[in-house]
Amino acid sequence: MTPVDVVLIGRNEGARLVAALDSVLGAARQLVYVDSGSTDSSVAEAEQRGATVVSLDMTTPFTAARARNAGFDALTDPQIVLFIDGDCALVPGFLDAARAHLQSNPKLGLVTGWRSEIHRDASLYNQLCDWEWRRPAGKIDACGGDMMVRAEAWQQVGGMNPQVIAAEDDEFCTRLRKAGWQLDRIPVEMTRHDANMLSFRQWWRRAVRTGHGFAQVGHLHPEYFRRERKRALIYGAAVPLLIPVSVVISWWLPLILLTIYELNYLRTAQGLIRDGLPSDEAFRHAFLLTLSKFPNLIGMAQFHVRRRTGRAMRIIEYK
Repeated sequence: MTPVDVVLIGRNEGARLVAALDSVLGAARQLVYVDSGSTDSSVAEAEQRGATVVSLDMTTPFTAARARNAGFDALTDPQIVLFIDGDCALVPGFLDAARAHLQSNPKLGLVTGWRSEIHRDASLYNQLCDWEWRRPAGKIDACGGDMMVRAEAWQQVGGMNPQVIAAEDDEFCTRLRKAGWQLDRIPVEMTRHDANMLSFRQWWRRAVRTGHGFAQVGHLHPEYFRRERKRALIYGAAVPLLIPVSVVISWWLPLILLTIYELNYLRTAQGLIRDGLPSDEAFRHAFLLTLSKFPNLIGMAQFHVRRRTGRAMRIIEYK
């Protein structure tokens, strides 16, 4: 049976990291923890559990992609690597199921599963995260940071791009597909995540980060996130700019433009209900998804300003 190595990444995750470490003990041949400048007891907790600890150089901007690359590089003769974020705990049974699925098809470069929120109902924002994680099983274009990867595939594409600060997993998956690898999601519980997103401010910053990812990954792969960028430009910029202009033309034109948001909200809610969300949750989530176009646009603008001015691509934290 091919051994599986585990790479955990984190920064000041506290009890969440302890749970993540404990969830993989005994399941991995090698366990590497990559720390991005923690000031809590993260490094000590990892060392206590026998993990190889890699502390990133603080003079270079931290990114999750950079951390995962460092974790992979610290492994000895990796063959299959399971990457997990430090705020996630591995669900028993996933590792074996994912390994078996990966080995069943030599064209498979990556396998993922279902992530869910530990405290789903602690906030509307946690509920929204939980919905985002629950995607259909089968062949996929991309996945989040929790993934089992064939080492050969990782090495072929050069790992992750350390300059990508958000949606780095999407960018990595896009290069995998372009290199001819297949990506699958199996219908198995994979990890339990603790978003701990309890305020509107946290949600807003996360949505800004998402927009930055839309723009940066889209800059590298123009065909990817095209629809998301278009929506942000229409609902976050074009319609708001047209509203004051339309006042000059006629008093009723702004009202028509405002109905565009209402229609988008209703269409989004209906789509969420079709996906299985209870109607009360669907309408609350639809409000945030409609509103998200504005912070998404801000994030997109931040990327292009950074790109044009040569500023460092620093992470946008929401916790």
